[in-house]
Amino acid sequence: MTDRSIISRIELRQFTFEAANLGVVGDDPASLDRAGGTPGGAVEYAPGQSTTMSRYAIAIETADGCRGEYVTHYVGTQSAFAQTAMLAPMLVGRDAEAREGLYDDMKRELRQYDRMGQGPIDIALWDLAGKKYGASVSRLLGGYRHRLPAYASTYHGDRNGGLDSKEAFADFANYCADIGYRAFKIHGWHEGDAREEAENLLYVRKVVGDGMTLMIDCACELRTFADALYVGRACDDANYFWYEDPFRDAGTSAHAHKLLREKLRTPILQTEHIRGVEPKADFILAGGTDFLRSDPEYDMGITGAMKIAHLAEALGVDCEVHATGPAHRAVVSAMRNTNFYEIALVGPDCPNAIPPVYTCGYSDQLDCIDRDGSVGVPDGPGLGVTYDWDYIRSNTIQLFEYT
Repeated sequence: MTDRSIISRIELRQFTFEAANLGVVGDDPASLDRAGGTPGGAVEYAPGQSTTMSRYAIAIETADGCRGEYVTHYVGTQSAFAQTAMLAPMLVGRDAEAREGLYDDMKRELRQYDRMGQGPIDIALWDLAGKKYGASVSRLLGGYRHRLPAYASTYHGDRNGGLDSKEAFADFANYCADIGYRAFKIHGWHEGDAREEAENLLYVRKVVGDGMTLMIDCACELRTFADALYVGRACDDANYFWYEDPFRDAGTSAHAHKLLREKLRTPILQTEHIRGVEPKADFILAGGTDFLRSDPEYDMGITGAMKIAHLAEALGVDCEVHATGPAHRAVVSAMRNTNFYEIALVGPDCPNAIPPVYTCGYSDQLDCIDRDGSVGVPDGPGLGVTYDWDYIRSNTIQLFEYT
């Protein structure tokens, strides 16, 4: 073949940005250090404060002049960055379009690790292919959904005047409904108090009524199986759409969640915390979940996320895509068996802590939806977004180049 695009250079940049009105949980800076500057459970609403976050950018260039790029949204830890840096040298000299082979080789190379560093590389390779052929990644995937129904996915509850009570959660749910959201997901408090969690989800349903789809993600905060069962029964009473990652097995025990499923009516959504198609197949075949979870950043890229979507389709179940980003929108656009796009994480007076790196108007902030509660799928070449590389370079704290 004469049109092969051989990888000639890879650039990795870890950079920082400031997130307004967010503070470290419990005023313990070490908790954010352990999280590697990722937003998840390590930060919460803190009026007037600012927290330094870290993410990283990857650019892949080929000898024939092609370039693929990606900037992470939720993968930002030192561990993930180190894995990406570990993989990058082995790609130089390889065919950038041989994504299946590269996926397989990278997966084996990371067999002793959690594989969180593989996804950004694969996404950048898809961006490169789209730009080479002048097509969006959505089109390359066979995407046919141009508008995606979205749900507002909250920050964890706090004690600082934000989502600090059941009334605050209900008020925020009503606000989200007023601006167009048709669905709302609660992340409860870090303490994992089962009675507080159950009371909160019941109250939110009472206030918003039956017109809004509600979900709850305990983020593995409940301490025991008994706590998970208690909150799950409240989900049944309040007609929640799904019940996600209830308790502190870290979301990995198919056996425990099979037992939980057998005692509840509310569908269970699991597998955010296990990586790749094979363990997710094992989990669902063991009866541990009703929905599968995937994420192109977490699950070894767009290539990996589509394998999981097709696994779910083969078994007749839905697959919900975790978190936000242009790669996530492209994946959802090519899936029949999914229900929502997640706008995560949001709260009153509190931004989604994703890096401000877009010069094209792309946004995953709370107000990114239309009045019908949906978001669009970028249709430009590749991922369909333009990155602010001047901003990324000026905030770089670590740079690796491979040729």
